[in-house]
Amino acid sequence: MGSLGTAAMARMDEQLPWFRALSAEDRSWVGLVAQAGIAAFVEWFQQAGKDTPSIEFFGTAPRELKRSISLQQTVDIVRVVVEVVEAQAHELAAPGGEEQLQQAMLRYTRDVAFAAAHVYAREAEARGSWDARLEALIVDALVRGEVDDGLHSWAAALGWTSSPVVVIAGHAPDDDPRAVIDGLREKGRRIGMDLLAGVQADRLIVIVGGAGSVNDAARQVVARFGVGPIVIGPEVPDLHAAASSARAALAGLKASCGWPDAPRPVHAEDLLAERALDGDLDAREQLIENVYLPLAGTPLLDTLATYLEQGTSLEATARLLFVHPNTVRYRLKKITELTGYQPTEGRSAFTLQVGLILGRLSESAVTWRALT
Repeated sequence: MGSLGTAAMARMDEQLPWFRALSAEDRSWVGLVAQAGIAAFVEWFQQAGKDTPSIEFFGTAPRELKRSISLQQTVDIVRVVVEVVEAQAHELAAPGGEEQLQQAMLRYTRDVAFAAAHVYAREAEARGSWDARLEALIVDALVRGEVDDGLHSWAAALGWTSSPVVVIAGHAPDDDPRAVIDGLREKGRRIGMDLLAGVQADRLIVIVGGAGSVNDAARQVVARFGVGPIVIGPEVPDLHAAASSARAALAGLKASCGWPDAPRPVHAEDLLAERALDGDLDAREQLIENVYLPLAGTPLLDTLATYLEQGTSLEATARLLFVHPNTVRYRLKKITELTGYQPTEGRSAFTLQVGLILGRLSESAVTWRALT
């Protein structure tokens, strides 16, 4: 048994590049496993192979070794040991017993291969359960906005390295939540993007990393959602900042009923007005910053307010402001450049109207606090 173990180690060192790259400790453990396997075969063969071969020798390897060596590499080890034993079958077997020894070796190694597959399958199941728990913790932490160093540790354990990041929220399908999440993971592996997903009540939340664009990320996962609106949060640089994207996506999902004809999927920023009316403080602040503040203290603010109050009529606005209609057109063009919203377009006009109201309310609140 000692000479067979030594020969097997020499053959592995000669034929297997990955074995040569192992640390001295791992190489030693592989040698011990190989010798234990040979010893188990001898014991089993002495009993004329009556019982199922014992594969307890796998237990001699530490858990860390199972993580260092893949199932394919384990098969390579078994193959090398078989080759070594077969090469010396004429010396090991009694006269005329070579064929019996070879048949026994084939049966034994077959069962060892199945046992190895079982060990790795059990480890994979345990790892999969642990990964699922980590994934659920990450999604829950981002939804609740509880972002700390622990989040990065959990993500690193899952192999998350991608940026930028975008969060997409929608309704979960009627399928089993575990099947939905497994399908998303498989999709991520196929397209080369990091995907984390969680089902919370009737909501499906997907975190996508490494997409070329926000629209690319949405296009890859939209088919996995159930019926109803799908909202894309803003793109953020990394997972640590993804809480803001998740907050916007979920707020948009909640307020999406205010725009029944919204596209599917729809960007959370396209729902700023509905989100603000629904009480989303982030949306209110963004509208004030994007719409009201750039126009405050300029004639553009009065022009916009009058234009909207007059039903977007150029002539009526020009008459009330005592200016030429071309002046109104010029000012409307400047408003579009400053805010990104076009007053002559229905959705943009609605968003501008909400932004103006919120800006006035915020100034009134500041004035009231100063007076009191």
